[in-house]
Amino acid sequence: MKYLLAVTPHEDALHVLRASFSGDVTVIPCRTRAEALAQATGRALDMVMIDLGLLLEGREPSRRVLHEAVWEVKRRVPSAEIIVLADADAVRHAVDAVQAGAGGYLPYPLLEEEVRLVAQKLHESALVRSELDYLRDRHWAGDGVDLAHTNSPRMREVFDKVRLVAGTRSTVLLTGETGTGKSLIARLIHNHSNRRTRRFISVHCGAIPDTLIESELFGHEKGAFTGAVRKKPGKFEIAEGGTIFLDEIGTVSQSAQIKLLGVLQDRAYQRVGGEAVLRADVRVIAATNEDLAALCAQGRFRRDLYYRLNVFPVDVPPLRERKEDLLLLAELFVRRYNAQMVKDIRSIHPEVIDAFMGYDWPGNVRELENLIERACILESGTVLTPDSFPAEFFGPGGGGRLATVDTTLPLAEARRRSVDVFERAYLERALAQCGGSVQRTAALAGVTTRQLHKLMTRHGLRKEDYKLRP
Repeated sequence: MKYLLAVTPHEDALHVLRASFSGDVTVIPCRTRAEALAQATGRALDMVMIDLGLLLEGREPSRRVLHEAVWEVKRRVPSAEIIVLADADAVRHAVDAVQAGAGGYLPYPLLEEEVRLVAQKLHESALVRSELDYLRDRHWAGDGVDLAHTNSPRMREVFDKVRLVAGTRSTVLLTGETGTGKSLIARLIHNHSNRRTRRFISVHCGAIPDTLIESELFGHEKGAFTGAVRKKPGKFEIAEGGTIFLDEIGTVSQSAQIKLLGVLQDRAYQRVGGEAVLRADVRVIAATNEDLAALCAQGRFRRDLYYRLNVFPVDVPPLRERKEDLLLLAELFVRRYNAQMVKDIRSIHPEVIDAFMGYDWPGNVRELENLIERACILESGTVLTPDSFPAEFFGPGGGGRLATVDTTLPLAEARRRSVDVFERAYLERALAQCGGSVQRTAALAGVTTRQLHKLMTRHGLRKEDYKLRP
């Protein structure tokens, strides 16, 4: 038996909802918010259909308020799908509610066929999500498993590539800005390879002086140089049979580059000061936040080594280009620090969420994690409030917008980045409002379909991601 909580002051709407379902769905009618809260307490609900006015309780239907209202319902009935009921002139607010986390919306007057169709689609979507979660949880194991969940189309492409390459021995080159999670992706590749029972050795090449990088990677013999009082195995030797992750590969010296090329070409190397040839049965994953092709053009990186490393490139997008994952990641970090610090933080204040969405995140996922960790230390309640975040992140007047003005950038570049953020947000909202229809979205935006396709490609948007919404 399934239970539907129908929250609306309109008797005709309640009549339609009762008539829309057969005996396997029990409709619980509620005409006020207080009545709905009483009925929801202690009951396992499958669906909540709630009038937009009752959802808002007289508040202005701003994006922040809608997000807060939807998540309040979700906290009270976490197992239920939410459908917003709205008058025709308030449909745009219903769309905002869907973007805030509701499963769908229905316009008044309700029609039995539409009610059944929306309910069926939500049921099918829930089944698909359940199956995907089951398969994903079976597939992803080990460190970084939580970070493999994503709402971003670009990150889905990254994880699809990871699945394809993990079972091979091919060399992988991870590119992307600092803090995007390249080391976690490297470990995911290792954990899902046939080398997962052997060692994963991580080397931050940029943190090792040029004079020591060869010794660190390949080892040295006793007496090879001043201070070499004993024979030392290198990272390649320690990682034998497993995976070695070379982070910031673009910083290694020219002499080390020659030795790395030998390892990749011949699977062999020598210790510093040694003559014995050692075989290297090691899977190599490299990462860089620099443009290696540009370094090759400048003569700072060997072109032949670049080609050997760039067998299977994976570009990890910055956080500002995958803001669909902001809340997902923030909630993950809150859960992590709840456990570490014995806290009971259950949610994030809407003003903080709005601020997160407006920030450019130059430090990417690492910056977000550090910000959440600091806030969890300071927070004494159950909600992460603006008071727990640095004041400099918020704009003047405490409006809840993170400061996005970076005066270290030239004005033209700062303007371009601001336009990109606005353009993406506009397209996401327009696509959601038009149900993913390119033609209708183009007409709404006042551009041609060809122009819209170019803009969607530029921002990594897919129409399919908006077609599930009723």
